[in-house]
Amino acid sequence: MVPISAIALVAGVGAFGPMVADASPDLPELTAQDLLTRVQTAKVDGLSGTVRSAADLGLPALPGVEDGHGDRGGVPDLLSGEHTARVAFAQPDKARVSVLDDMAERVLTTDGKTAWAYDSSQREARKYVLPARPAKPEVAPEREAYDPQAVAKKFLAAIDPSTKVEVTGTEKVAGRDAYKLRLVPRTDKTTVGSVELAIDSKNWVPLEVTVKPRTGDDPALRVGFTSVSFDVPSAGTFAFTPPKGVKVTEKTVPAPREHKATPKSVTPKPGTPKATPPARGDRPDVVGQGWESVAVLHDAKITPGNGPVDQLLANARTVQGSWGSGKILTSKMVSALITDDGRILVGLVTPDTLVAAAPKAPR
Repeated sequence: MVPISAIALVAGVGAFGPMVADASPDLPELTAQDLLTRVQTAKVDGLSGTVRSAADLGLPALPGVEDGHGDRGGVPDLLSGEHTARVAFAQPDKARVSVLDDMAERVLTTDGKTAWAYDSSQREARKYVLPARPAKPEVAPEREAYDPQAVAKKFLAAIDPSTKVEVTGTEKVAGRDAYKLRLVPRTDKTTVGSVELAIDSKNWVPLEVTVKPRTGDDPALRVGFTSVSFDVPSAGTFAFTPPKGVKVTEKTVPAPREHKATPKSVTPKPGTPKATPPARGDRPDVVGQGWESVAVLHDAKITPGNGPVDQLLANARTVQGSWGSGKILTSKMVSALITDDGRILVGLVTPDTLVAAAPKAPR
């Protein structure tokens, strides 16, 4: 489970009301292990539908926070509020997500050769020419934000002896019969109380994911289909033509480097210079495993002189250790440690777990 992806893509309901109101369907009984096996081996060639998400993580607004590339848009605004998106996916590498905001639309689409990211409110579009070899375009995080199957896989990856797994009943989601599978962490180092998955009873793919905190009864995170079709979308679904007058920026995504392993029998001679480590890239490092995973972001910049940010950090608890010093920010689900050297550690973990991970976090 990569927490930075999880908090960027799931959604909560709380006061938003339930998404499911139909009576529980009568389905054959399945054990948790049987259902897990079917979910983990499920495969569909394509699907399309409408996904609703909402988030109530208790996070304060952080105006003025930038990443190392000076980018403030995209995933961060998915951390709160309600969002609706039209989605389409097709094997092996086609995807389209159209996020419907107030009086605006964001489109992220790829046909496997070219990817587009378009924001109607900014009248700007970015075109990514993808390498011949398979590679994830830079729009992948937001694509995953509206794919319940991708969300579920991140939590299913956390299953180990520290997780209790049980089937808790059935329900209707997007007009389809589904089993309810619940994951309950047995560790007290995570802020997650439980993760509930609604599993389609025919295709065995997750239709909805709900995350509840350790404290309180209201869900904090939820993402799920309100309508879905498992027909494979046509190729034209993933094409994109910028509207007239839209500024287009084009970028070629480099192919991933090949890393040749050094044979174990070869021992470097004394004085041989060490190989230069590969570039870290835009993806965060991850410290820890399962429910205790912590994402580490590098070269984060916090704009000084921003009143709300300065006040937030001034009221935050200061922590320090052999790794350095920093400020701890907490909410009911997310803990973040902003270090003085520009790292941000974030996870669905307790503050103490975050501080314990700091000495292991790459610089």
